[in-house]
Amino acid sequence: MSASQPQRFGDLAPSEWPGQRLGLPESGPRSVARIGRRVLAIMIDWGLAALPAFLLIGGPYATWWNWAFFAVMQMVFIPTIGGSLGHRILGLRVVPIAGGWVGPWRPIVRTALICLVIPVLVWDSDQRGFHDKIAGTVLIRNP
Repeated sequence: MSASQPQRFGDLAPSEWPGQRLGLPESGPRSVARIGRRVLAIMIDWGLAALPAFLLIGGPYATWWNWAFFAVMQMVFIPTIGGSLGHRILGLRVVPIAGGWVGPWRPIVRTALICLVIPVLVWDSDQRGFHDKIAGTVLIRNP
């Protein structure tokens, strides 16, 4: 393929390890967070959001309150402490691909897509979910 032709998605070779195309190391600090830590982090976050939803509010809408608390926790903690409480407990951090501060809009977009569930299940060879690709973020192991 010549350099003048645009590159198509199918022309990209898969990464040898998650984060290779992003310039991230294969393992250790700043490497892409793997599935085990991701799942455990979201379980911690969901459990923490369930506490006020079910124990303090309860009633027929407790499940909706659980979603609301979960979303607010994501949108508040990602820009302020670098990740959700579950992320931070497990040594993970949400960072923008372009570097710098994650800002307020990335956590909002990322959280909205996580709450839809399906985007979280669609990954690329760098193990970035659709929610991270759209928000321009990556979940890494904390340095």
